[in-house]
Amino acid sequence: MFDQLEILSMARGLAAHSAARQSVVAQNLAQADTAGYKARDIASFGESYRAQPGLALRTTRSAHMADTAPPPALRPVIERGVDGDPNGNTVSIESQMVKSAEIQTRHEMALSVYRTTLGILRTTLGRR
Repeated sequence: MFDQLEILSMARGLAAHSAARQSVVAQNLAQADTAGYKARDIASFGESYRAQPGLALRTTRSAHMADTAPPPALRPVIERGVDGDPNGNTVSIESQMVKSAEIQTRHEMALSVYRTTLGILRTTLGRR
């Protein structure tokens, strides 16, 4: 019953996106010394969330603008604009560590939203 609440669905999606992105960052770090390896990343959560079928942005008033952006593919893509080493590797350990910390923050936010929503539901039901 509660699994159809949009906020819980979004929190679950953010947690899953964070896990998938953390996996890609871990793969990048594991390949940091491999010649010719190109660093990869996953599209942002907002782009990935919009790409899911049936989750188009809703317009509740005529003044709202419709979302016309095409949905991106939800798969790792090679990062652009990254200078590589002479051996062709584009993995920067520092930037990957910063991404890892950002991803952890997003995952913790998803869990916090999930916990808070469940707390509100429990309070509403009188089961605090």
